[in-house]
This record gives sequence, C-alpha cells and structure tokens, in this order.
Amino acid sequence: MAHLDISGLEVRYGTVPVLSGIDLAVERGELVGLVGPSGSGKSTLLRALVGLVPPAAGRVVLEGKDVDYASKASLRGLRDHAAIVFQQYNLFQNMSVLDNITVTPVKVRGRPKAEAEAEARALLARVGLAGKERAYPDQLSGGQQQRVAIARALALKPALILLDEVTAALDPELVRDVLDVIKDLAGEGITMLLVSHEMGFIREAAHRVVMMDAGRVVEVGPPSQIFDAPTEERTRAFMSKIIRH
Repeated sequence: MAHLDISGLEVRYGTVPVLSGIDLAVERGELVGLVGPSGSGKSTLLRALVGLVPPAAGRVVLEGKDVDYASKASLRGLRDHAAIVFQQYNLFQNMSVLDNITVTPVKVRGRPKAEAEAEARALLARVGLAGKERAYPDQLSGGQQQRVAIARALALKPALILLDEVTAALDPELVRDVLDVIKDLAGEGITMLLVSHEMGFIREAAHRVVMMDAGRVVEVGPPSQIFDAPTEERTRAFMSKIIRH
C-alpha cells in the first residue's frame, strides 16, 4: 500500500472546479516534485491534503487510514502525521527560534518542555542553525527563517511534509541553503511533496515528477521522462518553454 494514496480528489471554489479527478500514489520516502504553470492547482493540492481547502470529492489515505475532512477528530489525526511549510515563513515574531519550534509540541501535544527543547536544538543543528536558539526571526535572514520553519515542521514528527514554494520569497543566494536541507531530508527517507519553480533542483532531487495543468494531473514519471522525454503534448509544450528560457 502506498504511503499516501489520492484518488478522485476534487476541489471547487463555489461552482468553479480547481482540482479535478486527482489520482496520485506516493511511496514512503519519496520526494515528489509538482510542476506546471501558475494556476495549475499545485499549491491547492497541498492545501487540500491538509484540510486547509476542503475537498469536494475524492479519497485520501495516509498510512493506511482514510482522512475524513468533515471530521475534526480526523483532521487532528491527519495533522499529527502531515505538516506543511509555506512560501512565507509564518514564524511568531515575538518568540525566539527555540520557542517557535517548541510551542506546538509543548502547548498542543503536551510534551515535556525539556524534551521538546532538546529535540528542537537537535533539529536546528540538523538544518544548519545551531546556536540560533535564542535569536528572534527579525534577526535572521530569509533563508534562515525558512530553515527554522522546516525545523518547526519536523518537530511535529510528521510522516509527510508538504513544501509549498518554500524558496520563492528568498534572495537567489539563499535558495541553495534551503534546498540542501530538503535534499538531506529526502536522503533520510522522509516522504515529501514539493511545489517549486526550481526546476534544476527537482530534476536533481525528486524521485518522481508530477506535471499539472488546469487542475489535473497531466503526466507522472521520473525526472528523466518529464524533463527529457515527456509523453504528453502539454508537458512537452511546458518543458520546451522552461528549457528554452
């Protein structure tokens, strides 16, 4: 059984379809890159998976358990196993880095503070930010703040991490630091879905690539297929523009 199994997923804004019949199975430990033009539904898919946008139809199974998006209990269970990191870091500006990472494990999950702080320090070291525990977000660069956001997601011990354009707001010289963290996590067997315009990174790091357009999955395959030998005309047209420019 796939780690994440999506079948027939639909999202509508009013009567307007945004996602239509999304089918995708993701194996444990896969890094799957989502590509396609703006407005194709990539970010909406991530938000729908964690219940931020309610699906209108379809089925999502994570770790063998069906997600009932109409049930608060089911959503709580889902969010115990899935974390999302956005383009904007969404850190609490009045809290230190350490407190940003530990507030949910301690206040919501009821974990002992000392234990949560010890794990937070280990996570900060893991993302290259050892020694920044007492810093505040406005004392950090954008790339450092995004790495704190990733550490905060990891503190929830998720089975699945969804990354939504996490480098889009960064200066070019800061992008690689964040991408290196994501690549390291992929090497550790964490299941991830990544929406990104960093095509070179997706080609390098993703196990599979999903091409989306107009709220649908157009093609799924390894990077070599999607980038070099796509089978669908829409994928070929998209990639020809990406490669040419």
